[in-house]
Amino acid sequence: MTIEWRYTTHHSLGVLSLAGYLGPDAVHRFTGAIGWVQARGTGPVILDLTELRGWSAAGRLAVAQAARQLHSDGRRLELAAIPADDSLVPDSTHPPIPVHRDLPTALATHRDPAWDGRERCTDEWLDTHTSTDQCLMQAMHSNEPSKEEP
Repeated sequence: MTIEWRYTTHHSLGVLSLAGYLGPDAVHRFTGAIGWVQARGTGPVILDLTELRGWSAAGRLAVAQAARQLHSDGRRLELAAIPADDSLVPDSTHPPIPVHRDLPTALATHRDPAWDGRERCTDEWLDTHTSTDQCLMQAMHSNEPSKEEP
């Protein structure tokens, strides 16, 4: 089992939404998504876990490492809607990770309703999830061409 992701840019932050199970088999894909977000965005990143079915110890560690990676770039990782059965407790070597009850609460803390309407996601996201606006498809595999929809 793996994850699907969608990245939405807001005026001063980005939201990376995950769906599926963030286990050992999905860590590489998650790490790739974080790298993609890091290369293309600015400001804090809210990791929206609303549609995440769960995460393993390896998945939680990958999230803590993503916080460190973003922190080294001057950005902060925040969590929204962590799985109810678990919590993330990074050790003292990781930057603090704010945790919000849900995505609307996380967005409200930034008080920035401006949104440029751009989303990027894996192809599979649209097969099983609702996209609120246009989605720019970003191929996750090097042999898959990128797609853009107006």
